[in-house]
Amino acid sequence: MRVTTEAVIGAVTGSLAAPRTLLLGRYDRAGRLRYVGRSTTLSGAVGRAVAGHLAPPRGAHPWTGWTFSAGWGTQRTLEAVLVRPDVVMEVDVDVARDSAGRWRHPARPHRIRADVDVQEVPLFGEGGAL
Repeated sequence: MRVTTEAVIGAVTGSLAAPRTLLLGRYDRAGRLRYVGRSTTLSGAVGRAVAGHLAPPRGAHPWTGWTFSAGWGTQRTLEAVLVRPDVVMEVDVDVARDSAGRWRHPARPHRIRADVDVQEVPLFGEGGAL
């Protein structure tokens, strides 16, 4: 089963000018940005649209020092570029989750939700698909 929901863009693969995938998060009740999953590869048009909203983080980023796995059963890590976690993306996700509560399958990005504040995104573990 798939649902449409929102998540915060916390990092990208590729570059700020040409993002290839999005690393998505949601805040938990303690105010920590938790990683929930990665998007499918962005089309050129979607990547350009998203790039216009991304900025480098100001000061410390909640994911500084983190590594992100390139996929199930691999030791390879992603080359992630941290971004200011203030952009909300509407995504289509499968409701299946792993033992840590993250989406098991890549999210399909729909659109930037400039009308939604990060504080309005469902909390990690609550509402929507998580």
